[in-house]
Amino acid sequence: MPTRAQIVSFAGDAPPPGESPWVAGRGPSPSVVVVDPDPSWAQRSEEVMAQLRTALGWRVLMLEHVGSTAVAGLAAKPTLDLDLVLADPDDEDAYVPALEALGFVLTVREPWWQGHRLLRLDPPALGESLGCHLHVFGPDSAEPWKHRLLRDWLRAHPDERELYAAAKRSAADAASAAGEHSMLYNARKQDVVRAIYARAFRAAGLSD
Repeated sequence: MPTRAQIVSFAGDAPPPGESPWVAGRGPSPSVVVVDPDPSWAQRSEEVMAQLRTALGWRVLMLEHVGSTAVAGLAAKPTLDLDLVLADPDDEDAYVPALEALGFVLTVREPWWQGHRLLRLDPPALGESLGCHLHVFGPDSAEPWKHRLLRDWLRAHPDERELYAAAKRSAADAASAAGEHSMLYNARKQDVVRAIYARAFRAAGLSD
């Protein structure tokens, strides 16, 4: 289990000098679209998670629908975010082939940052416009704890949900107007996200 300090920290995701997180020349999504909430996202996530559990069996230590599509009523990019916790994310031979058989593509490899891997399932695999990002972490990683806390905080606080939705739409509009990719969209809304996290951390007793 991660420490309290690790959960509230936002450090450590920068690649070492000369390293890139992108696999085989892949890169961030070139466009950003934030859409109105869709009630079908919850059901679609359950269907994908059922496929993952069947494919990986007892290797799945934890599997959660996180991110904006996991919060009813929240505008989001039409991409399901799932957190998958495995015993050893570095042992790609133990799980990547099974995920590739489902259509997932290994896109990001960040062993320096909590063992993180990202496998992407692009449209139209889940429908006309819905995709999926599967984030793989190890059992001591802080990110799944952080993601679940933010998800549950937004579910319970409509004012925070509306604040976040406004930040997302503003960031998407600005990023699209500037021709920016998804990573720069994330940077544009970062301050609002971290302010919401700070309030959730205090409420959970993780910070003063």
